[in-house]
Amino acid sequence: MPKVVFFTQLAPELHPLLTQHAPEDYLVEVALTETSVSKKSALLSDADALILFPSRIEDDVLQSARKLKHIQLVSAGFEHMNLNLIRNLGVTISNNGGANSIDVAEHTMALILGVYRRLIDLDADVRKDRWYDMETGKSTYTIWNKTVGLIGLGNIGRRVARLLKPFDCELVYSDACPAKPEVEAELGISRLELPDLLERSDIVSLHVPFNDATSKMISTGQFALMKSNAIIINTCRGGVIDESALAMALKRKQIAFAGLDVLEQEPPDPTNPILKLDNILLTPHTAGITRDTWDRRGQFVFGNIVRAIAGKKPDALIE
Repeated sequence: MPKVVFFTQLAPELHPLLTQHAPEDYLVEVALTETSVSKKSALLSDADALILFPSRIEDDVLQSARKLKHIQLVSAGFEHMNLNLIRNLGVTISNNGGANSIDVAEHTMALILGVYRRLIDLDADVRKDRWYDMETGKSTYTIWNKTVGLIGLGNIGRRVARLLKPFDCELVYSDACPAKPEVEAELGISRLELPDLLERSDIVSLHVPFNDATSKMISTGQFALMKSNAIIINTCRGGVIDESALAMALKRKQIAFAGLDVLEQEPPDPTNPILKLDNILLTPHTAGITRDTWDRRGQFVFGNIVRAIAGKKPDALIE
């Protein structure tokens, strides 16, 4: 009987939404991320596969896993995983293969619309008996006829592009790996170098993994290229934006607004200047987390684990 261990911070009532996709002959043991190293090591000592959400695990625990064949992440990010150790142990590792791309893409749209229509401010106005303010027409916008620049055209970036097509906007993207011509044609999107994208775009949305190449890829120089009425949206990782440079750009009205689901430090320090700005919309790294996502993630997670345990190549390998 193959054994799978799942370390997680998810609420207990959500565990079955993911683990229900395990084959009947699998033993699945679930434990909290906060479980002691010794108990986690004991659980993993005879496990064939490990599932993680969030994507963190102590080195000592990994080294105790004598039978481990595969590590399956429930999230897309893997920046906290010790990939060198995992390779040395001869274990494969995969992320979620875009299983949460629907959720993140929809949240991206929510942030764009929330920023453009000033939903938080308007809700506050209604609650404070300011029912209709003619000034609203000076500060709310439509996506129609705007240029939207997507930085990164992977699973999530492509899905955002599809959601944006009915809005009749111009779509451009920047990616180190150009999309195939047929993909560009299907999405109605054209590729630009990053500086050109930043100069042309009214809306900039980030969809890249966090690594050495993308760390602080948007900083003072990049904000200087952007339009003064541009907005920036980040639903990938906080570290891809230089947060101090963003705070300065927003404070000086170098750009108009930001919508962020992620920050460099999570949760943020209460003294973070970002929290004091009124031209920013914040959510707590929940873009990929919906009630509906766990079923989709579970299908992918256990399908991949079955492949790995059977000796087949898993999908979405991190190499």
